[in-house]
Amino acid sequence: MNHTIHEMNNQPYLSVIVPAYNEAKNFHKGTLDSIYEYLQREPFSWELILVNDGSSDSTLSLLEQFAASRQSVRVINNPHQGKAAAITSGVTESHGEIILFTDMDQATPITEMANLLPEFSRGYDIVIGSRKDRKGAPIYRQILAYGMIILRGLILRLPIRDSQCGFKAFTASSARKIFSILAKIHPPRVLSGPAVNPGFDVEILYLGRKLGYRLAEVPVIWTHQESKRVRFAQDAISGLKELLLVRFRSLTNAYGLKS
Repeated sequence: MNHTIHEMNNQPYLSVIVPAYNEAKNFHKGTLDSIYEYLQREPFSWELILVNDGSSDSTLSLLEQFAASRQSVRVINNPHQGKAAAITSGVTESHGEIILFTDMDQATPITEMANLLPEFSRGYDIVIGSRKDRKGAPIYRQILAYGMIILRGLILRLPIRDSQCGFKAFTASSARKIFSILAKIHPPRVLSGPAVNPGFDVEILYLGRKLGYRLAEVPVIWTHQESKRVRFAQDAISGLKELLLVRFRSLTNAYGLKS
C-alpha cells in the first residue's frame, strides 16, 4: 500500500476509534498502552481517537492524561449517548483514509488489524473481524450469537457470519456515507445507565451492502471479556426488535436509498 500522498498532505492513513464508557478498569490493565505501542511500530501515519461516552467514573480524566503526553492521540468528550453515537462522533472527527474502531477491552487485540488492512488494497470498502471461535464465552452468549446468525439471514438476508464483533474497518468514504445516514435515523439523545444496542453493528453492515460497498469478513482472535452490559433475555428480545426495525426502515425507505 502506498501511503506517501496522504502523509505529504498531513492526512493520516489510519484513524483508530476507541469508544469508552466507564472503562477505568480496562485503562488500568494497560489496554490503551498496548494499542498505542502497536500503532507506533507501524510504518504509516495514524491517529488514535478516544471517545468518552459520558462516563461516570474516572475514564475522562484518564483518557485526557493519556492523550496529553502522546502524539497523534486526542479525546472527544460526549454526554452518555451509547456506543453508536460515540463511534459516529469519532468517524465525523477522523481524518484517516481508513477508519477502524475497536473496543477498549481489546477482546480482539489491535494486532489483528494486520489481517484486515490488506483487504483494502484488494478493493474492499468494509472489512470486519469475524471471531474464529467463542471459547470461554458463557453458553447464553453463544446462543445469542448463533440465534443472530439465523435471524439475520431470515429477516435481512445478510450473509455475514459475525456481525457483532467490535472490530471493523471502513474506507473513509464508505464510513462517512453510512454514518451520516445513521445519524439522521438515530439523532443523539442522552441516556442513563449502560446502553447496549445490538442493532447498531447489523445496521451499518446492512446499509453498506445496500449502498453497494464490497465487504470482506476476516477471521480474528477473540477472548471473552466479562460484561455487565449483556443481559440474555433483554438482549435477545432487543436483538430481534432491532432486526425487524432495520427491515421496516428499509421497506419504508427511511434510509433514503431508493431512487
